[in-house]
Amino acid sequence: MGAQEEAAKLKARGNKCFANHEWLDAIDYYTKAVDLYDQDPSFYCNRAQANIKLEQYGYAIADATKAIELDPKYTKAYYRRAVANGAILQSRQALKDFKAAVRLEPQNQDAKLKLAECEKMVKRIEFQRAIAVEDEPSAFEGLDIDSVAVEPDYDGARLAHEMTQDFIDDMITRFKNGKKLHRKYVYQIIAAVRKIVYQEPTMVEMEVQKGHKLTVCGDTHGQFFDLLEIFRLNGFPSESHYYLFNGDFVDRGSWSTEIALLLYAYKWLHPKAFFLNRGNHETDDMNRVYGFEGECKAKYTERVFKLFSESFSALPLATLIGKQYFTLHGGLFSDDKISLDDVRKLNRHKQRQPGQQGLMMEMLWTDPQPMPGRGPSKRGVGLQFGPDVTKRFCEANGLKAVIRSHEVRMEGYEVEHDGHCITVFSAPKYCDSTENKGAYINIGPDYKLEYHKFDAVPHPDIKPMAYAQNSLMSMMM
Repeated sequence: MGAQEEAAKLKARGNKCFANHEWLDAIDYYTKAVDLYDQDPSFYCNRAQANIKLEQYGYAIADATKAIELDPKYTKAYYRRAVANGAILQSRQALKDFKAAVRLEPQNQDAKLKLAECEKMVKRIEFQRAIAVEDEPSAFEGLDIDSVAVEPDYDGARLAHEMTQDFIDDMITRFKNGKKLHRKYVYQIIAAVRKIVYQEPTMVEMEVQKGHKLTVCGDTHGQFFDLLEIFRLNGFPSESHYYLFNGDFVDRGSWSTEIALLLYAYKWLHPKAFFLNRGNHETDDMNRVYGFEGECKAKYTERVFKLFSESFSALPLATLIGKQYFTLHGGLFSDDKISLDDVRKLNRHKQRQPGQQGLMMEMLWTDPQPMPGRGPSKRGVGLQFGPDVTKRFCEANGLKAVIRSHEVRMEGYEVEHDGHCITVFSAPKYCDSTENKGAYINIGPDYKLEYHKFDAVPHPDIKPMAYAQNSLMSMMM
């Protein structure tokens, strides 16, 4: 059997893995096929789609580009490159590829639909840029919460001027039953927590006291019922059971407002025992594409989204646990000279959104890689850092490890870089399409790490991205 035939068999095995949502195994087979025979554009195009499923959009763009080089009339490759560019908000590049796909297949109705949606997205982004003002007034300006009346027939618990456990218990029940909070209480919760987190340092520094424990959770991405499963298995937050949620509370999953409000309510109830780090999805551009803005408008009001947006920009960017574990959403930096002191000094209030470069962007977006040094991002945003980078950072700052999130891990967590880099991800069966477990880490006063895995639980039949502004993103699900 020739190399081309053997490669085709490997591709077929990759396709089978893809059909079973085994994205990593699919990529492995496609890569083996490419290694045997590198002139078949479908090998690259199929690998691009698997990379899209893993949010490795930079890799997907490179694969689709190679497929196009081999076959300039390969419609599917243009289509997939467009999807990957759209996912990292490179809408103009996506628009060019959708146009190419329609030129090649004028009768392709799906491509024509996606082209029209992409055109709308580009116009919307340009309009938002045109009306943006540098010193936009606070969303809280003129918000008179006390004047908002709660109707007598509202069937939920009442909230006075302080958060209570009884109110949280009622909130959880309401959300499980598909009910909403009264907008007055939504305003109260966001306003109270924005004030608390604004006053916290950019890097919160905490200790785990004797008789206490800390649970570190990764991305929850709007998967409210899986968040409740963490609490069921591991215990609810209290003054002696600290929790740290390491960013990406919202977007993708269709219960993002429920998660954000519940986490905020616990932050208000236990301000010194409940910690929130900002993730790359606690940002305006991601929220507009991946569903949170649409969900806020659908369930509440546009003002609620603006209030959340302002509160997200006030969140700390990192938490230092017992002077041993530097915990942040993304990862490390493009410069070895960056230290914990640089993070301490970073004034996150000067820049509400992370932008395309700088410390904040890197803290929210970067990823580890197995090879030494630094490399281009597999996402197409930020960069990747190797085990030598992590080791130098830990040694220079007296750390045991960096704890981060930001990426699906099939077992819910992964220990990399000789134990110096730990990824924890807490959204099992991510987006209802990836067969991964979720995980969380318990840390006691001895600062030993205990890893716990858990499975997804059933949820009402509402699909991920139900509130996204268009169906472009549905191609990635």
